[in-house]
Amino acid sequence: MIYLDHAATSLEKPQTVPAAVVRAMRSMASPGRGGHAPAMLAAETVYRCREEAAALFHMQRPENVVFTMNATHALNLAIHSLGQPHDRVLISGFEHNSVTRPLHALEAEILVAGRRLFDPEDTLADFRRLLPGVKFAVCTAVSNVFGYILPVREIAALCRREGVPLILDVSQAAGVLDLNMEELGAAFLCMPGHKGLLGPQGTGLLLCGGDAAPLLFGGSGSESREQAMPQELPDRLEAGTHNVCGIAGLLEGIRYVRRRGPDSILRHERESIRYCAELLRGAPCELFTCDASSQSGVLSLRSPDIDCETLARRLSDRGVCVRSGLHCAPLAHESAGTLDTGTLRLSVSPFLRREQLEAACSTLRSCLK
Repeated sequence: MIYLDHAATSLEKPQTVPAAVVRAMRSMASPGRGGHAPAMLAAETVYRCREEAAALFHMQRPENVVFTMNATHALNLAIHSLGQPHDRVLISGFEHNSVTRPLHALEAEILVAGRRLFDPEDTLADFRRLLPGVKFAVCTAVSNVFGYILPVREIAALCRREGVPLILDVSQAAGVLDLNMEELGAAFLCMPGHKGLLGPQGTGLLLCGGDAAPLLFGGSGSESREQAMPQELPDRLEAGTHNVCGIAGLLEGIRYVRRRGPDSILRHERESIRYCAELLRGAPCELFTCDASSQSGVLSLRSPDIDCETLARRLSDRGVCVRSGLHCAPLAHESAGTLDTGTLRLSVSPFLRREQLEAACSTLRSCLK
């Protein structure tokens, strides 16, 4: 099997990740729920994961690292912390449904900036024009469909200048781009643990630049006399029992990313996806790629003759795992002109070898015929 669906979930992980999950399952209880050894070991592991995440994203306060179930959970926390019904909100033209659906639920007035694929200047020009007067902005760092790396540092600078809070969806960027929370000055960074951070499914992080409002209310292991949620982070946002086993695995994933370095991982993934594009040149398909540095390890394509779902099934039957369809991001497809057809998406991991890419692209060329 050749796995080319890393943008959905990292399947290949450092061996330390599953080992940590099993170890936690056998030895750890719940943090803040006792002073005995299993509870204290859980508390120590959870805090170490906060520290590693804070270090990776250049944050001063590990307490502002909040554990979530996934990026969707983190984005909902961020959006509901800043938003009220009917607010005017600015988003990019490449957002995921995890951004647009919470905003529609708030009946927000949504402005969309930057509809041209692989065109950072168009994105920036639209943000500059539309920012004044909005309540807050939301922007993905990297499109999950096309691997388009948006100019988030420049967008963050525009938001700071206008005094507009910014939520960054770094689902496809965490572990791949070097993101500095302090320099960005964003209100929130939202991410899953199971993609570029190489952790287990069911984990996520919300990095808080300031205060936030809870979505869930319940036990926090602290201030139990009070009926309101604690005021301090992270307890304010972490009601209920932690996913200790998942967090233990995420800790090892983040440690791997820090050792190898996001720049090194990005370089490997970018080289891999460019090699795929080279191998597919001349094949009967449309490739969505660029020659500049505006693309990560994600490549979308479509065939004029075969729908993307049929093509994905053919590949799956031959042991190549990809994703097809709209990828939960119809806005991105609308921006790129692929809403009616969807695309077939190849997304690579830090562990893929060149011979695997050659075999996968050879199989894809055969399926296209």
